[in-house]
Amino acid sequence: MQNHPVYTDNDPQNELSTLNLGPTHPATHGVFQNVLQLDGERIVSGVSTIGYIHRAFEKIAEHRPFYQITPLTDRLNYCSSPINNMGWHMTVEKLLGITTPKRVDYLRVIVMELARISDHIVCNGVLGVDTGAFTGFLYMMEYREAIYEIYEEVCGSRLTTNIGRIGGFERNFNAIAFAKLRKFLVDFPKTLKEFESLFNRNRIFVDRTKGVAAVTAEEALSFSWSGPLLRAAGVDYDVRAMNPYSSYEDFEFEVPVGENGDVYNRFLVRNEEMWQSLRLIEQALVKLEKEPSDIFHADVPEFYLPPKEEVYNNMEALIYHFKIVMGEIPTPNTEVYHSVEGANGELGFYLINDGGRSPYRLHFRRPSFINYQMYAPMSRGMLLSDAIINMSSLNVIAGELDA
Repeated sequence: MQNHPVYTDNDPQNELSTLNLGPTHPATHGVFQNVLQLDGERIVSGVSTIGYIHRAFEKIAEHRPFYQITPLTDRLNYCSSPINNMGWHMTVEKLLGITTPKRVDYLRVIVMELARISDHIVCNGVLGVDTGAFTGFLYMMEYREAIYEIYEEVCGSRLTTNIGRIGGFERNFNAIAFAKLRKFLVDFPKTLKEFESLFNRNRIFVDRTKGVAAVTAEEALSFSWSGPLLRAAGVDYDVRAMNPYSSYEDFEFEVPVGENGDVYNRFLVRNEEMWQSLRLIEQALVKLEKEPSDIFHADVPEFYLPPKEEVYNNMEALIYHFKIVMGEIPTPNTEVYHSVEGANGELGFYLINDGGRSPYRLHFRRPSFINYQMYAPMSRGMLLSDAIINMSSLNVIAGELDA
């Protein structure tokens, strides 16, 4: 972290003031608070507080069957809900020993990478707003809407998607979804290039972000950072590459890495990750052409809810539906951990199971919660305006911070 002048609260020359940055201050981008001690415009010290929207998701999940927990994961990082959904499904599949078909894996890659792009659009767009540039945010939001329209074709939802099921998807992707996806792949790169040209060498933006809140690789690792923040500090850790899931090992992509971990590097890393996500989606579409087009879930009738029309007309489907809903199918008595590369970093699910229909214990590794712990100490000595830019670049999502 940057070296700033050291201030002491007991110095009679210093007349300190207290500022509550949040939980309703517009600069916080969420329901969380920092109680800051200021000497003029410079931060002397701060204490971060959370808990304003605590919803006890982990405890609620321990009283729900596995297939009803997906909507809870939506409300962690709601800017990229499908990644949360897929991470949870893969955790249960790991518990149950379910192997998904390649086509399911590739469809999941498409959905997760769209979610990553959507999340980075919001983060980098808002960073522009907080440095005084509203145009880029408005320009890019059109394509977040385009991504949401693809979600709608796949699952009927936009923000909190509840997309997919244990073993795959609840329905096949239709022709409209693929058509909208291909249109997005044609239109979005041009806009992303223009967005980069607005900011990457913009003198005002560079002066506001370059060198601000710089973090070394050692400091980032000591606070267990992950995701774009860690990679911006020069560490090439990405769960997709280091511990592949959903057949990411079948894809070619690069892990963008920054230099000094400052706000500017975080912005550049997220921009480059959007290009890599586009590259992954294009590869996935090519790979889908070689897979049977009618497969969209694993053959696991014991855990995959059958379609309603089959339940109404087929006795075997009705029996499986009843057994799944009532939790009459035994599950392994063990514990598993599975993680995915969320938009903000490593999103993990630690599940302890006692053989029942619900988790005995469940813990979400929420990257925003871990990344945010560094905010107060790294803000010491920083100008208030820089601290707000720093908060924007952390992309703290309150639902993920405060589950």
